[in-house]
Amino acid sequence: MALIDTLTTPIEKRNGLFPIEWISLAYNLFTTLLIFCFYMQLDHPAIQLLERMAVVLMTIVSFTLYQWRPCRLTQFIRVVAQMGLLAYWYPDTYEFNRLFPNLDHLFAQCEEALFGCQPSLCFSETCHTVWWSEAFNMGYWAYYPMIFLVVFYYFFARYEGFMRTSFIVLCSFFVYYLVYIFLPVTGPQFYFHAITPVQAAAGHFPEVGDYFLHHSELMPNPDAIDGFFFRLVEAAQASGERPTAAFPSSHVGMSTILMILAGKANRRLMWGMFPFYLLLCGATVYIQAHYLIDSIAGFFSAFLVYWLSSTLYQVWTKGKE
Repeated sequence: MALIDTLTTPIEKRNGLFPIEWISLAYNLFTTLLIFCFYMQLDHPAIQLLERMAVVLMTIVSFTLYQWRPCRLTQFIRVVAQMGLLAYWYPDTYEFNRLFPNLDHLFAQCEEALFGCQPSLCFSETCHTVWWSEAFNMGYWAYYPMIFLVVFYYFFARYEGFMRTSFIVLCSFFVYYLVYIFLPVTGPQFYFHAITPVQAAAGHFPEVGDYFLHHSELMPNPDAIDGFFFRLVEAAQASGERPTAAFPSSHVGMSTILMILAGKANRRLMWGMFPFYLLLCGATVYIQAHYLIDSIAGFFSAFLVYWLSSTLYQVWTKGKE
C-alpha cells in the first residue's frame, strides 16, 4: 500500500514535454524528413509515416494522462512509453540503410587483416560446449533486463536522477541508430550467409552491393547447441533482428553506458551486473552478431556517446530544473 500511495500521490506538475519526449520527437522528425527524401525508394513509406503519426499520438495521450493526474506513476508511464518504442525504432533503421551499398566486405577484410582470421567463426568453434553456449546466450539475452533494471532502479531508489538517466539511455540509443541509418553493415550472421560460410572461412569477402535490399535471412547454424537461453536469443532474433546495426555494437556500447549509470547509483548494482556485462560483450562475437572490431568500437564509443547525451541533457534542462 505504501508503494501505491507513493506512486499515486500528486506531485508538482511539470509543464510541457519531458526532455525524453523532446529527443524522441526530434528523432521522429528527422527520420520523417528522410522518408520524404527517399520516398520513391522505400518499400512502404506511407506506412512509416502513419507509424510516426501513431508515435506522436501516443506521446499526446501519455502527456494528457499526466496533466490529468500528475504523479510518479503517470510520469513513469510517459518515460517508459518512449523507451518501449526502441523496439520499433531499431528495425526501422533497416528501412533506410538497405538503400545504400553494403560495406560488410570492408569490415570483414579489416577483421582478417588485424586478427588473421574471422574471430566470430573461431570463437564459436573454440568454445563449442553447452556451457559456453548457454553462458554467452544468457549474457546476450540479459541486455534487455539490464536496460530496465537500471532505469527501474533510478525510479525507485534514486528518483532525483530518474529523468536524466532515462534521457541518457534513450538519447544514446538514438545516436547509435543515426549511425546505423547511414552505415550499412550487417555483421557476420547476415553477411556470411550472403557469401556462404565457406568463402568467409577461406578469407574471400566479395561485395554484395544491394543484396540486403531484398534479403534479411540470418545465417543458419547447423552446429548450434540447443539450450534454454539459446532458444530465447533465437526467438528474439527471429522476431526483431534485421540486417542492420553492426558497427559499432550498440549491445556493447549501451551496456557500457548502463554500467556507468549503475556505478553512479550503486556500486553493488554495478558489480552485480558485471558478470552479465562481460558475457554480453563476448556474446556479440560468439553468436556472430558482430565482428570483433564492432564490439571494440562499441566499447570506446560508449564514453563519447555518454558524454554527448549527458551534455545535451544539461543544456536542455539548464534553468528548468
